[in-house]
Amino acid sequence: MPLFMDIHHHVPGLTAEAVAGAHENDLKVQGKHGVTYLKYWFDEGTGKVFCLVEAPSKEAAEAVHREAHGLLADELIEVKEGD
Repeated sequence: MPLFMDIHHHVPGLTAEAVAGAHENDLKVQGKHGVTYLKYWFDEGTGKVFCLVEAPSKEAAEAVHREAHGLLADELIEVKEGD
């Protein structure tokens, strides 16, 4: 299944608790879209968030964020895992 990295360049008011809650909401709805959100990283100082996701398509990955919390990524890049 394709692997994607999404990038949110600036989420206003980002906190560790807020991003954890958004991720939990992703996990609740991801199955409906055939998607698996694997991991996320964030920087509270800049408001940047990065999410690693397995999804059949970019559209499916976006659908999860749209339904779960409405915070769509600014970039969604297909990536390959290295050794």
